[in-house]
Amino acid sequence: MVKQPNIIYIVADDLGYADLGCYGGRPADFGAVSPNLDALADGGLRFTQGYANAPVCSPTRFAMMTMRYQYRTRGGMEEPISTASKGNTTLGLAPEVPTLPGLLRQAGYATALIGKWHLGYPPASGPLRSGYDEFYGIMAGGVDYFSHCSGRGDHDLFLGEEEHREEGYLTDLISRRCVDYVEKNAAASRSGHPFFVSLHYTAPHWPWETREDAAIASDVAKNLFHLDGGNVETYRKMIHHMDEGIGWVVDALRREGLLDDTLIVFTSDNGGERFSDNWPLVGGKMDLTEGGIRVPWIAHWPSVIAPGQLSSQLCMTMDWSATMLELGGGSPSVDFPLDGVSLASVLRTPSDTFDRPLYWRMNHRQQRALRRGVWKYLKVDEFEYLFDLSADERERANLVHRHPERLAAMREEWLEWSQTIPAIPEDAGVSVGYAKKDMPSR
Repeated sequence: MVKQPNIIYIVADDLGYADLGCYGGRPADFGAVSPNLDALADGGLRFTQGYANAPVCSPTRFAMMTMRYQYRTRGGMEEPISTASKGNTTLGLAPEVPTLPGLLRQAGYATALIGKWHLGYPPASGPLRSGYDEFYGIMAGGVDYFSHCSGRGDHDLFLGEEEHREEGYLTDLISRRCVDYVEKNAAASRSGHPFFVSLHYTAPHWPWETREDAAIASDVAKNLFHLDGGNVETYRKMIHHMDEGIGWVVDALRREGLLDDTLIVFTSDNGGERFSDNWPLVGGKMDLTEGGIRVPWIAHWPSVIAPGQLSSQLCMTMDWSATMLELGGGSPSVDFPLDGVSLASVLRTPSDTFDRPLYWRMNHRQQRALRRGVWKYLKVDEFEYLFDLSADERERANLVHRHPERLAAMREEWLEWSQTIPAIPEDAGVSVGYAKKDMPSR
């Protein structure tokens, strides 16, 4: 039996499926965009059919924390939770709901969230109320990288539940804080007391700012969506800054002799936004087409995972959280049964896959999706689609008329699943951020 590993759960924000070199991404003008993440993939396991629980951030984070479909919580039906909800006592993650960090803490882990929370505000909600011993980061969905102010204009960088002011580029501050945490906990880890770190970057989420762009922060503060700025090279540099920071964390683990016994998992909370590369997938953030939900998944754990591995296992965010719970020796609450399914067997034997149907629902455009095997059922507005993703990852060849029986069966399966989760309340919010008046449709 492998001992409890240290676990670092790295989540990028709005990263596209093909933004990383190891997923087919092209080099930038400055060179390789993601050499450190590419090295983790080369040294471990890369998934080609991995998904986010939602095509937008906070719903995925509810699923990540609870290991259950996000629709089982009221806040998980916001698309996403907005900064206007500050002070709302019903939309955040309730402290009584069991979470991955809380259950791992019961199993003996030190726990920390370094980065983005986006699951409600104290005193009703917060990282320290949902299983984390330590928190350094932001409560909101996005902030300026230099002023650390949210879209409301309020300062949003915290240490615990206290406002914390610190100069610097947020991506680097998050990376360095994680390095400090690893070094601080290294001796305890070597003595058999593991740590669990949620390393949740805001990169490469808007506003479009690299380390060199402090001068535009005051102008961006007027609208963090930054609809009149950014470009592909700036976006790639933001990914590169995050990748460098991940390299610092890996180097710290190596220096402390902890790398072999640390499970590092990397993903994105949803598909890419306006400057992302999702090729060959269509769509992006807010869409249940593949570009909105299929995301990179990399697992690196030298003592267990052989290098250079590839898996086609279907999986989604909550499955990875369930995996970490099992590997950490935690036990789910009988009152909150998991929807996530552990992938521990796949980590050990990547060629072994199992049947895993995946379901999605979006209030935005009344979207539905079901992935079962190579087949995908999709509904957007009043239109239904059926795709064989083994032949058509780009979802261009609609097979509803060629396979009407399969369409009917998958529609019925989705409807049966939908009866097992709460209905969307009338006051649930949808925030797209921009419209056709701001830029042409993709």
